[in-house]
Amino acid sequence: MSSDLGESMYKWAEDLFPICRSLTGPGVRQTLAYLQGLLPGLSIHEVPSGTVAFDWAVPNEWIISEAFVENESGVKVIDFRNNNLHVVGYSCPIDKVMSLEELQPHLHSIPAQAKAIPYVTSYYENNWGFCISQEERNCLRPGNYRVCIQSELMAGAMSYGELILPGRDETEILLSTYVCHPSMANNELSGPVVTTALARWLMELDRRHTYRIIFIPETIGSILYLSLNLKHLQECVVAGFVMTCIGDTRAYSFLRSRKGSSLADRVAKHVLKYHAPNYIEYSFLDRGSDERQFCSPGVDLPVVSIMRSKYHCYPEYHTSLDDLSLISPSGLLGGFEAMQKCLRILESNYFYRATLLCEPQLGRRGLYPTMSTSTSGVTVRDLKNILAYSDGSLDLIDLAETIGISALDCIPLLNKLALAGLIDHS
Repeated sequence: MSSDLGESMYKWAEDLFPICRSLTGPGVRQTLAYLQGLLPGLSIHEVPSGTVAFDWAVPNEWIISEAFVENESGVKVIDFRNNNLHVVGYSCPIDKVMSLEELQPHLHSIPAQAKAIPYVTSYYENNWGFCISQEERNCLRPGNYRVCIQSELMAGAMSYGELILPGRDETEILLSTYVCHPSMANNELSGPVVTTALARWLMELDRRHTYRIIFIPETIGSILYLSLNLKHLQECVVAGFVMTCIGDTRAYSFLRSRKGSSLADRVAKHVLKYHAPNYIEYSFLDRGSDERQFCSPGVDLPVVSIMRSKYHCYPEYHTSLDDLSLISPSGLLGGFEAMQKCLRILESNYFYRATLLCEPQLGRRGLYPTMSTSTSGVTVRDLKNILAYSDGSLDLIDLAETIGISALDCIPLLNKLALAGLIDHS
């Protein structure tokens, strides 16, 4: 079943990969419509251009249909239809013949990565440009080139998706991922597909917490969402995760919240200690995604990121080399399982208190083995240690850290003790 889930997530990424996404426009809507097919409860919201969100405003909608650079022989040396990274995001329309010398300032390449097409945007200033590999750029010959970008920048709307899964409690877990980058696999699509898989799992769960799951454009999307929901989020969110760069197999990474001591920080570090003990930890000084907004002063939500290879820290980042070969079913599945463990622990993260004074008689409650095996002593030791530290001051994570076992291993033992009436929680 697990391997099937990895394959399913990879298939979703394959389906979504060709779509040209940006902050706004048809690509975002097409992506959200696809995800809505997997998550029938996902609601799609449209926010008009110009809507003010704190110090920002929703930008005009960008729609692009074609873009190319054509040489004097009529050969398209750059063609948006071959790779949607070829055009600088939010490029203004242009149709003009110019010399190579005039064209060069509008071309973007990476000399150190000769085969890579870089990802470049100009969201908030009117501009235009093309992105090209250094190899292709080196092949351009002096002469005249027709430069054509058929795009529109017009008042429209920004789209985002929201899924609320109610739980028994009003306390909320926030999962936020972005849907605003064109064809990149780890940086763009791993977040939405792993988040979708988590949402589908949560739908089948008898949930304690309410789950707020959002698919938004990065930066402006989180700023807008906070401007619309800040008071509620501050009152209800007990832990949150920005879902990004979670699909390769090279590493596991953890980015702390600004304060570094939230419930989300604690559960992420605890899970990774057992799930991927060689994980790399980053401070909030290394931030780069929507945790910048969720953790900003005055907002201060308890939001962190569990990633595989962190953005900015792998060579293919923000280039055409971040393609479907960079992620894998096993990489996506590993990211899913790490996050699933966090959520399972959060569902059981109560403060536990022993109900009896002194050690209870475990044998007459069927909790002490009648036969000695290689593991029976360990189980009894863990049960006794749980009881010894269940004084109501430690939650599940602290309890597990104190006695030196995984919280996921604590949960079935706590359930046994609760069924025997030896422990309760608040």
